[in-house]
Amino acid sequence: MRLLHTSDWHLGRTLEGRSRYPEQVQFVNEIVGIAEEEGVHLVVIAGDVFDTYHPSAEAQELYCRALERLSGEGKRCVVVVAGNHDSPERLSAVRPLAESHGILIAGRPQEILAANSSGQGPRIVQSGPGIVEVAWPELPYTVVVSHLPYPSESRLGQLLSPALEEGHLRKAYADMVIGLLDSQASAFRADTVNIVVSHLLALGGLTSDSERAIDIGGASAVDYKRFPPKAQYIALGHLHRPQQMTSTGPKTYYSGSPLSYSFSEALQTKVVHLVDIVPGGEAEVKSVNLTAGIPLERWRCLLGVDEALRRLEDLGGRPRWLELEVHTERYLTQSELSALRQAHSGLLQVRCIVPLGEGVAPGTALSEMSVEEVFIRFYKHRKAGVAPKDELVALFTSLAHQVAVQAEGEGNRS
Repeated sequence: MRLLHTSDWHLGRTLEGRSRYPEQVQFVNEIVGIAEEEGVHLVVIAGDVFDTYHPSAEAQELYCRALERLSGEGKRCVVVVAGNHDSPERLSAVRPLAESHGILIAGRPQEILAANSSGQGPRIVQSGPGIVEVAWPELPYTVVVSHLPYPSESRLGQLLSPALEEGHLRKAYADMVIGLLDSQASAFRADTVNIVVSHLLALGGLTSDSERAIDIGGASAVDYKRFPPKAQYIALGHLHRPQQMTSTGPKTYYSGSPLSYSFSEALQTKVVHLVDIVPGGEAEVKSVNLTAGIPLERWRCLLGVDEALRRLEDLGGRPRWLELEVHTERYLTQSELSALRQAHSGLLQVRCIVPLGEGVAPGTALSEMSVEEVFIRFYKHRKAGVAPKDELVALFTSLAHQVAVQAEGEGNRS
């Protein structure tokens, strides 16, 4: 049995306000092509299909078309679990149409996915709380899938006591999740392929800046060493960096996001995992590199704005999302910033790095500057040298004065 593992599509997500929709169409096309070329039986999407609970119509349409194409008109089984960014109800809204194509969507933990018996492709043999068994006409064995969508307290319908200390809270949450996985793993058999699909944070996983935390009072991480030992492959979502959780137990992987969603991922190679498994055997995992999307690059221009402009010109208009760090002896002027942005449409951020103390006499301490000078210096540092408007400076100094007067009054009362 050949499985394709992907996750964290985040359909509808932008980068510094720029649409990524064309790139998301590209990676959907690429993943569909891989599924076709590699003879995949089962596709698993391990959560965070959408970027928000209320995705755009454009994002929802892409999701539906992607599922239809991945199913290959019913010849492949597709299993989708909800992530922390997904609305379980919205993700599952297409379930009545999807199930007839072998597409199974789990919005909440412990859902029972409806069985079907139609078509010549994959057939659901049985289903129960959090598990489904699937058969293919060309395979002499079946596959048992344990599916666990993002297991928040609210989605589990269970509450951890707020009186617990943090360490006990973490343990209580982890015990609850592991208890569910163990319960579902009781359906695993020696004559079946046994896999787990979930969206959660495994303790020790490597993160990226583009992930927004899974938090339950700090009790979010689960020790992957406690995952069900009878599972042959565990397909996880949430972390955007593709990685294997090192363990002597079952093969446990994050597929990562198919696009880089922050500059912290600029050097990451994006992948999907192809997994070959037979009953009783060890999963053989191959990572297939994805090429879709515009590269993200961070440039350090140590020779100032002239170097930055030259490098942008050398790109020749090739697509890039860029973050520039420009080292200069002074803050950039507005005209220099405009020239940089006009030089390449993919320039998203410009950070100007100047020597400490630029604009003030050497040796001047912050305590020797006025409130106005400190604010202007800070603002220019954060805004790549652009000075704040006089009205903003006046508003800030007025508020600072009010705070100082209030603090002085409270000090006198004490």
